[in-house]
Amino acid sequence: MTCGFVRDFLNKLFTNNKKQYIIHLQTTRNNILLKTNNIKPQKAEGIYIMKILESKFVQGFIKMANDGYLQGWHERNGGNLSYRLKPEEVEMIRPRLNAPGEWIPIGVEVPGLAGEFFLVTGSGKYFRNIIVDPEVCLAIIELDETGMNYRIRWGLVEGGRPTSELPTHLMNHEVKKKLTNGKHRVIYHAHTTNTIALTFVLPLDDKIFTRELWESATECPVVFPDGVGVVGWMVPGGREIAIRTAELMKKYDVVIWAHHGMFCSGEDFDLTFGLLHTVEKSAEILVKILSMTPNKLQTITPDNFRSLAKDFKVSLPEEFLYEKQ
Repeated sequence: MTCGFVRDFLNKLFTNNKKQYIIHLQTTRNNILLKTNNIKPQKAEGIYIMKILESKFVQGFIKMANDGYLQGWHERNGGNLSYRLKPEEVEMIRPRLNAPGEWIPIGVEVPGLAGEFFLVTGSGKYFRNIIVDPEVCLAIIELDETGMNYRIRWGLVEGGRPTSELPTHLMNHEVKKKLTNGKHRVIYHAHTTNTIALTFVLPLDDKIFTRELWESATECPVVFPDGVGVVGWMVPGGREIAIRTAELMKKYDVVIWAHHGMFCSGEDFDLTFGLLHTVEKSAEILVKILSMTPNKLQTITPDNFRSLAKDFKVSLPEEFLYEKQ
């Protein structure tokens, strides 16, 4: 009886809007993901909205955002995420994008990204709502031929603009695109609790942060063998912090913002999420160690790290393998 009532209600609702949908409830871990599919492709305001939402890269983006929220890294509208689309993904959705609009200044120059398309979170949008209403919370943007301006081609249907950290995201993307020959496509910023806590008690030094995080979990030198960079406190959202972060991204895949959070770069959603998750897990272990005692009775030594590097075939910079006083 209840199912019949819901079916009739939905049919009337969508018929009144001159659209017909089938609603699928898909259980994903402990969450219910509402997945909406067109019976047949119908054009609505110049775009095939559901087709874009069903694309693999959008679904992966939504899952990663929700995973981060469930970890507790995205209070209110905290954090942001961006993905550089592959050429074939752009062509797949191009007929379904909005008509080109006005160009808007980025605030920085990224000529290495000229003409690229990005899926990004919106400014002021809550990560907890992305899985519920992605069209409201996300945007696909296109950069112009100079890499100085962008325009919105999909999403943010209730208004808004891309994340306030767009300059930092795009400058990081430009650096990583060049250094990895295009392999890195994801930039992720989260407010990771334990990593933030450490920025109040450890010197804001790349060598010290890297060494302490490596010592706190054996997997760390294997997951981020290049170490981590650290930026002292700066006003977020502007050109200066974007430039500073991008400079560190030339050396690291992880950059910590003091008293704020962490930025990570990776090839895909799984690798990037896993990288940030590993750093934060190590930070959590270190916070617990420091809460018990300021002095460790034993730890992983520089020679231990060298043996680990040999067996796992990674290269660890000697600058992080210093002898402690």
